[in-house]
Amino acid sequence: MPADTFTFNGVVRLTRVGTGFVLFTIVIGFAAINTGNNSLYIGLTFMLGALLLSGVASKGGLKHLVIDFSSVEEAWAGRIAEGRLRIANDSRIWNVRDVIIVSAELAHPVFVPIVPRRGAIDVNVQFLFARRGRIELRQIDLYTRYPFGFFLKKRRMRMSGEVIVFPHLLEGESARVRFAPIEGELSSANRIGPGTDVHSFRDYVRGDSLRHVYWKKSAALGRWIMKQTELESGRAVHVVVDPHKPRDVGDDEFELMITEAATFIHDSLGRGVEVLLTMPRVALRATAGESSRVLFRALALVEATHEPVTQTLERGALLFAVRRVDDAKSA
Repeated sequence: MPADTFTFNGVVRLTRVGTGFVLFTIVIGFAAINTGNNSLYIGLTFMLGALLLSGVASKGGLKHLVIDFSSVEEAWAGRIAEGRLRIANDSRIWNVRDVIIVSAELAHPVFVPIVPRRGAIDVNVQFLFARRGRIELRQIDLYTRYPFGFFLKKRRMRMSGEVIVFPHLLEGESARVRFAPIEGELSSANRIGPGTDVHSFRDYVRGDSLRHVYWKKSAALGRWIMKQTELESGRAVHVVVDPHKPRDVGDDEFELMITEAATFIHDSLGRGVEVLLTMPRVALRATAGESSRVLFRALALVEATHEPVTQTLERGALLFAVRRVDDAKSA
């Protein structure tokens, strides 16, 4: 059901059925006054009572509804995420029927047939977030035509919830074409070898096994140093994300850079490649599975900075950064 077919900014609106009923009530009223017919007066009384009951019932039903954000599955910007809302009806009188839930964060309106009095139900919904980051769910709109369909009643409710939305991912062949040279380098790095020679040393990051600690060097430097063999380096990729955004670069260019980094990491994890992600004050390591969520969470929450940030680039590391407009023209 398209949201724009019934949404409005007011509190109550007559439906087509309600408009016809009101007009017919007015006609009966004029006829009763002109003729003095008691039957018409009785009919007019019932019709006015139905209008009054419809307004009281719809208002009383929505007034006692309470909506809580329950949960949402892994959420990516621009992709539908399955979630759940919990609706409770505190009324002791009204069973609220035909409730429509609308929100800017919902992919489409949700229809709820009935919410029983003094009861609660869980409703499966689909969220669609336009941007990455920490998204706060603050309000939601409820509509109902209950009980007779004369009026469309609206109530805007406050809702408390928070969702971490992962960055947008490039779709289809565009991502593969964009990263084709990198894919070739990774495939050639996965060569057969003994894997016993030390390839490089690096600092400890979250997710590393203590079995790979180089204790002698760690004791000398006063911090944990990890050793990486040739075989391990061939199955891993180091991604460095630079959050520096020059002042003459727009937000769209920065978000595109985050999208490209997230797409590359997502594709690498899908090929079974271990990913090391480093940003200022952030160093994370993960493989495909639940552990990879920490990488995308870090990318979802990264904020642009106008001050240059110094980061160490190890051999073979892949840097994702935005360039100044003048640099891009001269390139």
